[in-house]
Amino acid sequence: MNKEFNLNDILAFEKRFRATFINSLGGFKSLALIGTRSREGNTNLAVFNSLFHIGANPPMFGFIVRPDSVDRHTLSNILETGEFTVNHVHEAFYKNAHQTSARYPKDISEFEETHLTEEYKAGCYAPFVKESKIQVVANFSQKIDIQENGTIIIIAKIKSVSIPEDCIQTDGFVDLEKAGTITVSGLDSYHRTEKIARLSYAKPFIKTSELNSL
Repeated sequence: MNKEFNLNDILAFEKRFRATFINSLGGFKSLALIGTRSREGNTNLAVFNSLFHIGANPPMFGFIVRPDSVDRHTLSNILETGEFTVNHVHEAFYKNAHQTSARYPKDISEFEETHLTEEYKAGCYAPFVKESKIQVVANFSQKIDIQENGTIIIIAKIKSVSIPEDCIQTDGFVDLEKAGTITVSGLDSYHRTEKIARLSYAKPFIKTSELNSL
């Protein structure tokens, strides 16, 4: 039997209980490590579970930054340099990725503290996570302040992508399972995935069918 909660019920929850409840309510989310470097050369690495697709032409995505009532090193570095990397998380290092959510001082590198490897590539100032199989370079485009709760949306344009060739199907579909990308529910529950099926493009009055592997 389901239990019903109205808004007053939810607001009456204990603070941490409410945050955990609402954060996990949205279902499984994308999981990535965002790598940045300040103008002084200090590197930062932080795990995010809020990346969302915006468009493919130009290729754009966004993510949510929590209120800046405390220092947000990822945010400040992005605004300073205009560039960052997005690195998929795999099962081999999800605990290391989780540890990056700790509030380290700005002059302490999460790469060193979590034993993940900085990687640099030509034309990109920000560091990559060497252990990640799918890596994206992104350029800052827009900052949107959400007045209701103080959170911030960062909009970014994709500059380049590095991905194993055998993880790209002939129609462009990225096989995240083959790449070993994992997902997250709430703030701390990590999951492997298992594909059920890919379905055909939905059209009126035409029965949906399963797509064969491409």
